[in-house]
Amino acid sequence: MSVDSSWLRSHFRDIPDWPKPGVLFKDITPLLGHVEAFRYSVNALVEQWDDLDFDSVAGVEARGFLFAAPVAYRMGVGLIPLRKPGKLPWETLERTYDLEYGTDRMEVHRDAAGVGDRVLLIDDVLATGGTAAAACALLEDLGATVVGVGVVLELGFLDGRARLDERDVRSLLVEG
Repeated sequence: MSVDSSWLRSHFRDIPDWPKPGVLFKDITPLLGHVEAFRYSVNALVEQWDDLDFDSVAGVEARGFLFAAPVAYRMGVGLIPLRKPGKLPWETLERTYDLEYGTDRMEVHRDAAGVGDRVLLIDDVLATGGTAAAACALLEDLGATVVGVGVVLELGFLDGRARLDERDVRSLLVEG
């Protein structure tokens, strides 16, 4: 994308030692509350991926939903929610994954995607890559192909891309 997204940096708030000591949390609340920053982020994510064909956009609970839903709407495709355990009311597949501060699990409905479906994964921040890698694996367990991973902010110093193999990763901002 040829547009300079660096002005978005001022719309992230750093929260030290949250959710545990040693973690610097990137709070997107200021970005969401600023209509131009939020609108720009959604539109820029759409523009980044308008060169690919895909059937659905997947979003990771909870902050990934905030970007995945409007991107799916704008792209005219379906939305796949990847949820925390126990939040989906039907048959699910699950995946456990490592975070920079522990482990977590996510689930998806067994019929959310199928063999041959092409899915774009959207999230707010790419840190160590554990969440994104687990989301991709979960979608692939359904038979789908993950065509790319789009994020608003990538924490490059944590090298999360390395956990995503050769996947197409596109970020509006890269820090570090």
